[in-house]
Amino acid sequence: MTLDELAAAVTAGEVDTVVAAFTDMQGRLLGKRLDADYFMESAAKGEPVEGCNYLLTVDMEMDPVPGYRIASWERGFGDFNLVPDFATLRRIPWQEATALVLCDVSWHDGKPVRPSPRQVLRAQVERARALGFEPMFGSELEFYLLKETFAEAHAKHYQDLTPTVPYNLDYHVLATSYDEGFIRAVRTGMKAAGIRVESSKGEAWAGQQEINFRFGDAIGTADGHVIYKNGIKELAQQHGCSVTFMAKPDHRWIGSSCHIHSSLWRDGRNAFEAEPETFGHYLAGQIACASELAIFLAPNVNSYKRYAAGSWAPTTLAWGEDNRTCGFRIVGHGQRLRPETRIPGADANPYLAFAALLAAGLYGIENRLELPPAVTGNAYESDVQRFPNTLRAAIAALEKGSMARAALGDDVVEHYLNYARTEQEQFDRVVTGYERERLFERG
Repeated sequence: MTLDELAAAVTAGEVDTVVAAFTDMQGRLLGKRLDADYFMESAAKGEPVEGCNYLLTVDMEMDPVPGYRIASWERGFGDFNLVPDFATLRRIPWQEATALVLCDVSWHDGKPVRPSPRQVLRAQVERARALGFEPMFGSELEFYLLKETFAEAHAKHYQDLTPTVPYNLDYHVLATSYDEGFIRAVRTGMKAAGIRVESSKGEAWAGQQEINFRFGDAIGTADGHVIYKNGIKELAQQHGCSVTFMAKPDHRWIGSSCHIHSSLWRDGRNAFEAEPETFGHYLAGQIACASELAIFLAPNVNSYKRYAAGSWAPTTLAWGEDNRTCGFRIVGHGQRLRPETRIPGADANPYLAFAALLAAGLYGIENRLELPPAVTGNAYESDVQRFPNTLRAAIAALEKGSMARAALGDDVVEHYLNYARTEQEQFDRVVTGYERERLFERG
């Protein structure tokens, strides 16, 4: 949707609300709903939308966390600017008379807020372009569809929830037809919002589903990812059900992944076909740096519960040809050749995950890293280096590394180290149901 098309829709009374939003550290859309006439008079003419700068220093509960350099109680928690990127402007068909525009976050002097997720990715895209490449990405998000509404799930403390289909529905056409009313509404809604749909399918556990979208440029794909993730929750609320993108919603269930496909293009073509050495260095960089960048791929304590042998989630940094036991699965041929990184879970922030993988790949190219041997057979049983299995181990890997600081910047690394340390510290203070069930009576 162009700005002129929005102006016409506002004049015709077809749009009365514009959502101006950005993505926070957790991957959530935050922002404001603006009256459409006011938006056309202000933001559409270059006036930024203001938001409190505490929004990039909060935890999942929206509590301000100390230790961030960009904002604090001591600095007064002022505002920063949300600058609309009008290339992202679109109608949101599942919300009445509503359009949405994604924003970049800047300070009042126009300088970018570098730790903001979209800016972290933009910096790595600019690095790639300086080397003559256009990075292209695709993400595959799995989720659980549950019979309870979000309010009902909250009232049950998110325990003993009911998957909409009570058995493994992987690729089942019959079982997925039971939820087709909702899934079709998601597919058609996303397509109408300008997010190009490929397919939907059942996944590998009761109630687990997946909807896939076409790949595209890195920032555009991440934009579509966060719009979809927010939108499917809004649609679930409207349909009287709920979805979750937790990496591991229940220890008895298979985890939900975010498989990420990436390639580097030159002159409108996938460079990996004509430049096999570039492909090798790129993949070698992702393998070499994955542990150091783990908190950008697996940002929560729960993320690491997903990594278990024989669970479809990788435990090693192995790579292999079309081998789903590996952390890096090579798929496609010719112009479709690419690595599928199977490490991130559905809870990953796409801007940060894409930025981490791109930074690692470019590091491999710049340093001409060589690929280790491919793994054939069961990578779970191989002796290949393991991916960190706890958030605590991931924090330690980033603390002692140097690649991330060189690629992302000290300010970005320190910002997300503070985020990860806070997540770990908050979890360490909580008494869990696991402890109560084992120790309340028998301990």
